[in-house]
Amino acid sequence: MLKLFKPAPPIERLPEERVDAEYKKLRLQVFIGIFIGYAAYYLIRKNFSLAMPYLTEEGFSKGELGLALSAISIAYGISKFVMGTVSDRSNARYFLTAGLVLSAIISLAMGLIPFFTSSVTIMFVMLFLNGWVQGMGWPPSGRTLVHWFSVSERGGKTAIWNVAHNVGGGLMAPLAIGGVSIVGTYFGAVYSGYEGVFILPALVALVIAVIAFILMRDTPQSVGLPPIEEYRDDYPTKSKVTLETELTTKEILFKYVLNNKWVWVIAVANIFVYFVRYGVLDWAPTYLSEEKGFDMEASSVAYFLYEWAGIPGTLLCGYLSDKFFKGRRGPAGFVFMLGVLIAVVIYWLNPAGNPMIDNIALIAIGFLIYGPVMLIGLQALDYVPKKAAGTAAGLTGLFGYLGGAVMANALMGFIVEGAGWDAGFMLLVGSCVLATILFAFTWNVRGQEVVKGH
Repeated sequence: MLKLFKPAPPIERLPEERVDAEYKKLRLQVFIGIFIGYAAYYLIRKNFSLAMPYLTEEGFSKGELGLALSAISIAYGISKFVMGTVSDRSNARYFLTAGLVLSAIISLAMGLIPFFTSSVTIMFVMLFLNGWVQGMGWPPSGRTLVHWFSVSERGGKTAIWNVAHNVGGGLMAPLAIGGVSIVGTYFGAVYSGYEGVFILPALVALVIAVIAFILMRDTPQSVGLPPIEEYRDDYPTKSKVTLETELTTKEILFKYVLNNKWVWVIAVANIFVYFVRYGVLDWAPTYLSEEKGFDMEASSVAYFLYEWAGIPGTLLCGYLSDKFFKGRRGPAGFVFMLGVLIAVVIYWLNPAGNPMIDNIALIAIGFLIYGPVMLIGLQALDYVPKKAAGTAAGLTGLFGYLGGAVMANALMGFIVEGAGWDAGFMLLVGSCVLATILFAFTWNVRGQEVVKGH
């Protein structure tokens, strides 16, 4: 591992009278750092989608561009697991910033140098590299959350942090459009204009990377503070062990992650949660157009409502898992997925001519599905020692993206084409049922009670 990424060593503890004030200040500071840092990753993840209409005018087919676009999801799904194992043995401050800077450089290259958008093969390689370094965002954020926030408060804090992807994703489009306008107006003699979708968001991401680096810290001990469990008197186990020892890759993988049955339960659950998430989201415009008679504008509004309804739903889910269920994530996941099941059935069986019910059903699905998406990542953090958090979260992400997201695109398409929308919805309903059952299995599992004896 590069020396630069080595975890920050603990330093001499601060005087007792300074601990409380310093902890409060730094907890807010590092939280803002990972929030804006992770949001900035989303400024430069989906830009290629906005460039595709311009690239089709340059002679590329939709199939070719779709193939290039798939590189991001493939690389990200694998990288989230691989980079998670590296992140667990790295300084979160340096790791998150490095990934963001590398992603911004790749985006800038695609905007500034015509060679990098000259062929499908080159675009696939560049987007694969971008997807790979994008996998350096979630794991260090998870490492930061488990070191600075204890189990009984982590649900609410993780839910708030998770909104960063909605914020970043929402800001990307106006930034990209602004970039097109600026490049087209001032550099029209050199560029076509569409290059701005890569350039301006990347420049903003570089600025945010610097700010995030200034704000973030690795662990409380690296700045002279006690472990979070000691500070809040909130231990994950009855033995009051804080599990502060840095672990080897072998220990992380084989002692705490791959041998942990609860990590496998939530990883499999993530396949079905992601299948529902993307199965509904990605096919909503087509389904509403073909089966419900929505025009493009109405479909776009429904799509927007689905995404943004996830923000309050995620926050509520995290709050309930902390306060109502006392740090147990399984019950909240069960309740929310049960709600998703009901909303999906209504969305499916509502006859054409009732657009209001379709929109309400989509809002309900969006409101409810993002809570379980967040909870599975949170359970991964809870179910292993804090030094193995990135690896566990990465494994669940690997299953979610390569299992659920890819199936939602490919399998749903083939099933609907061959057997109709009813068959597709049967798959969605079955996925809801299976995810609900798997959450039920984790009903009474709280925090690191699953690693007793370590």
